[in-house]
Amino acid sequence: MNLPIPSKNILVAPLNWGLGHATRCIPIIKALGENGFTPIIASDGVALAMLRKEFPHLQALELPSYEIEYAKNGANFKWKMLKNTPKMIEAILVEKKMVKKWVKEYNLTGIISDNRLGVFNKKVQSVFITHQLNVLTGNTTWLTSMLHQQAIDKFDECWVPDFEEEPNLTGKLGHLKKEYFKVKYIGPLSRFEKKECPIQYDLMVILSGPDPQRGMLEEILSKKLLDYKERVIFIKGKVESVQAKEQVGNILYYNFMTSNELEQAFNESKVVLCRSGYTTIMDLAKLRKKAFFIPTPGQYEQEYLARKLKKTGLVPYAKQDDFTIEDVSQTLVYKGLQIEEKPIHWKNLFCLFKSEGKL
Repeated sequence: MNLPIPSKNILVAPLNWGLGHATRCIPIIKALGENGFTPIIASDGVALAMLRKEFPHLQALELPSYEIEYAKNGANFKWKMLKNTPKMIEAILVEKKMVKKWVKEYNLTGIISDNRLGVFNKKVQSVFITHQLNVLTGNTTWLTSMLHQQAIDKFDECWVPDFEEEPNLTGKLGHLKKEYFKVKYIGPLSRFEKKECPIQYDLMVILSGPDPQRGMLEEILSKKLLDYKERVIFIKGKVESVQAKEQVGNILYYNFMTSNELEQAFNESKVVLCRSGYTTIMDLAKLRKKAFFIPTPGQYEQEYLARKLKKTGLVPYAKQDDFTIEDVSQTLVYKGLQIEEKPIHWKNLFCLFKSEGKL
């Protein structure tokens, strides 16, 4: 009697909120392939476009957009998100139906969702990736954290890309006083490797996150850098069909870069000026870089991470409206980011997907 060959197709679905969720899934997608699985990518917008460029040989599926928008005024961030909640809930319900269909159509063995709340299925092992077990929203943190944890509880496992013990990168974001679901701390994720390269740029500017805030910071920094006399490489974080670069005085502009190009640029840069998004923090720590942060106005998570890392003497920061280009010199008296090198045990993590399935 011939037994059926088990499926090894794993759906990997990052949230399209800037590029951070998608880029930190790159090492997971690579590790799946190296361990005998076939990744299938699913997302929307710039996140999907970027992953298609990184993995042109893989099946890529489109999910509905959460239509996440930043407010132009940081003080209105929470209310903008609240206003968008009905659209997000609708997208979550739609993606849940789509995933149910894909489980059969693509014979899925497992699902890895990076912050997409509807990408799970009771018939296959489903993993949720997040660095936010607590969702900071000011005086409503207790409510948003509770709702988020209830959503995570629907998954079989939750993977947190950080260390369980101190020192860690996420602090209270990624650590609960009491766990109500299965949490695995897998260690920080980065698609980059540190290389010994001659320094080509005194400052690397890399932007991330959705518009309008991404574009607003691009405009602010482009003006302030006119008085900066050192060598600058400026990556705008705009994923477009064709890569474009432009030299303006001492500044080399790119609309976007591939992972290999970014890795090289990071390694060739002395200091990095960027948002304090968690994926960027993991990349900087892996590359042991000095940095200066400008948190996205009104985004509690980025503001908390910037404060935490400044308090521990690692990275200085400034509010977007207060930043001056002279602030970058503060990096001289800060330690910079770094993490202890610990290999991620992919085989152990992926054992979840080698079971015979769920009833």
